Amino acid sequence: MASSMINGAENLTLARGITQKGLGFSGSDFHGKYFPRVNLVSSARIFKATRIVTPKCSLSASRPASQPRFIQHKKEAFWFYRFLSIVYDHVINPGHWTEDMRDDALEPADLNNRNMLVVDVGGGTGFTTLGIVKHVDAKNVTILDQSPHQLAKAKQKEPLKDCKIIEGDAEDLPFPTDYADRYVSAGSIEYWPDPQRGIKEAYRVLKLGGKACLIGPVYPTFWLSRFFADVWMLFPKEEEYIEWFQKAGFKDVQLKRIGPKWYRGVRRHGLIMGCSVTGVKPASGDSPLQLGPKEEDVSKPVHPFVFLLRFVLGALAATYYVLVPIYMWLKDQIVPKGRPI
Repeated sequence: MASSMINGAENLTLARGITQKGLGFSGSDFHGKYFPRVNLVSSARIFKATRIVTPKCSLSASRPASQPRFIQHKKEAFWFYRFLSIVYDHVINPGHWTEDMRDDALEPADLNNRNMLVVDVGGGTGFTTLGIVKHVDAKNVTILDQSPHQLAKAKQKEPLKDCKIIEGDAEDLPFPTDYADRYVSAGSIEYWPDPQRGIKEAYRVLKLGGKACLIGPVYPTFWLSRFFADVWMLFPKEEEYIEWFQKAGFKDVQLKRIGPKWYRGVRRHGLIMGCSVTGVKPASGDSPLQLGPKEEDVSKPVHPFVFLLRFVLGALAATYYVLVPIYMWLKDQIVPKGRPI
């Protein structure tokens, strides 16, 4: 019974009973290829009237996205990366964010002009930025992150020496309205206490016709992975990404699934880098969405014991997700090719 529930959760169905073929999560049809895009705005050639088609998971446990997890607080995330930055490029990326995944995830961003102005929000050590500067001149790219320790690693990378590198907050960007041609953010949203606010900021800083490309985790369906995801940081559901983009005012919202090739399409445990979501800004100016105060006020003092407890518990939960890709890689080596894992 439990097994059938888990496997059933890996099939994505569309609203109104429409099922798109080729979107199954289980099986062995992945083999390093990216999942098809999910186009959220249906075409008039297919439907009589244009309407939004929102994907929904058959097993998607409810939990408030606005309730920060232990490392989804800015102060805890700051210190988490103070230590993680030491091994980030060598330990974390090989299991969760490979060069092939990065190139697949950036493809929908349409980085097709060397002279584009691009902001890489939550750029960290510059791993994603290295993919951006393949297509855009480094002098036109700005890397922003709240962690000076991560940014110090980015500064050491030769291809990024001409990039602008600044400290900043993804929920309060230091760029003028209608500034950039492209907004890219990879592996950052999971630490935002208020993801809707961050996506609203993405809309604001883009020029008319500019495109945002946000790459992040997907929520697990396996119960133990769900537990550690909820303890550690934000793992949004696919439909939440889509809703946040649409509410911010983006049009032509699309979602593309990504993942390490050794997962063979299995997503039960969630993925720290699981999808690439894009949207186009249809009008100049700020987002039409109005929001209240920020979810988290970093100026407020935090009790040292509470901070330490949250930090330790969050770091322990993170250890689980360091082990998951190793487990999946081992299964890929052991289970014969052509069989689901």
